[in-house]
Amino acid sequence: MRGLRFAFVVGAVVYLSAGNAAASEPAQEQAYDGLSTLWVLLAAILVFFMQAGFGMVEAGLIRTKNAGNVLMKNLLDFCFAALGYFIFGYAIMYGTEGLLVGTKGWFLVGATSPVDGLPLEAFWLFQAVFAGTVATIVSGAVAERTKFVSYLAYSFVISAFVYPVVGHWVWGGGWLARLDFYDFAGSTVVHAVGGITALVAAWLLGPRFGRFNKDGTPNAIGGHSMPLVTMGVFILWFGWYGFNAGSTLGMGDPGAVARVAMTTTLAASAGAIAAMITSWVKYKKPDLTLALNGALAGLVGITAPCAVVGAGSSIFIGLIAGILVIFGIGWLDKIRVDDPVGAIPVHGLCGVWGTLAVGLFGQQTLGAPANGLFFGGGFGQLGIQSLGVVSCLAFTAVAMFVVFKAIQAVIGLRVSHETELRGLDLDEHGMESYGGFQIFTTE
Repeated sequence: MRGLRFAFVVGAVVYLSAGNAAASEPAQEQAYDGLSTLWVLLAAILVFFMQAGFGMVEAGLIRTKNAGNVLMKNLLDFCFAALGYFIFGYAIMYGTEGLLVGTKGWFLVGATSPVDGLPLEAFWLFQAVFAGTVATIVSGAVAERTKFVSYLAYSFVISAFVYPVVGHWVWGGGWLARLDFYDFAGSTVVHAVGGITALVAAWLLGPRFGRFNKDGTPNAIGGHSMPLVTMGVFILWFGWYGFNAGSTLGMGDPGAVARVAMTTTLAASAGAIAAMITSWVKYKKPDLTLALNGALAGLVGITAPCAVVGAGSSIFIGLIAGILVIFGIGWLDKIRVDDPVGAIPVHGLCGVWGTLAVGLFGQQTLGAPANGLFFGGGFGQLGIQSLGVVSCLAFTAVAMFVVFKAIQAVIGLRVSHETELRGLDLDEHGMESYGGFQIFTTE
């Protein structure tokens, strides 16, 4: 038995070493574009830093007794996503241009970069941080009641298998790419996929104890730190410039990079203003939480069309996203789905809106496959965008339902009632996020 274990370990090391050698071979065969490589690496680092933003937003919007748990999930889901995407995900997403999935490039062995002048390692890193973003979207929606080990299992599966399939359909030469479905930086591929996964998970888990009364009316469970939430949103906004502008995958057209940065800024600003005004009218007070979610809604909404719309269109897209997120939160309360941070309306609902916006506001002169409805293009591109959204969400919902049910059957999804009351920090991790509050007496 020891001999078999040793042989397995040696074989794995040799295989990984071969992967590293294979991945490095193209460096001897082609000249790389230094400026574009630097830009993509910088953009990847910005997107990676969004993990900190997600962590701050989620920790601030939940109670102190669970803050450490959600931060732990944000750390580890990226780690599992990076490994899962390295072993399986990249091959499925970019291995070959099949209709449904890629079939080669496991462990990056024999893999290549699809972008001329960009090293495989740089392209892989940029795609890996996107996979980590998909995984971490769900952590806030299932906060305060999910088993840590179950969450880790989910993180690996979605990053290694489920997200890469959708990514292949749209960005890897799959069937939606061949239909000219357009999603520049991932309103559907990243955000709506994460949002629908969050919806499935939150529905299966059920609401937190005390979130809804027996008659279905909701009770507010406030977060513990709005400064943390605010800082987290600004970090996410900062990182989003890497997310959207970095998706140009180079500096071949600096004007396009600058335009993406501009439309991203305008949509986020409009989203925050729209959410603030809507909450002011609806609840008689300008709510900080909702305004911050409005900014994120605008960012999600502009992610798909950011490269192919003008300034005026980006403002309108952001305004609609900011309004949608307010009503989306109310809709979740009506169906008794508990989402502590608003991840489902922000990423799911506004991700759908942003993808459809390509079919409404896209301009062929800016690089869209066809003009949108409001620019004389008719319903053709809007129909393609709708088909893509429905297909991606349906596949993800079914796949993740199966995944979550399997995890539930094997190790369980939800912590015990006692653990939920005490807090996941103590029972799951044996620690407190905020120490020093105990009162000690001496005799």
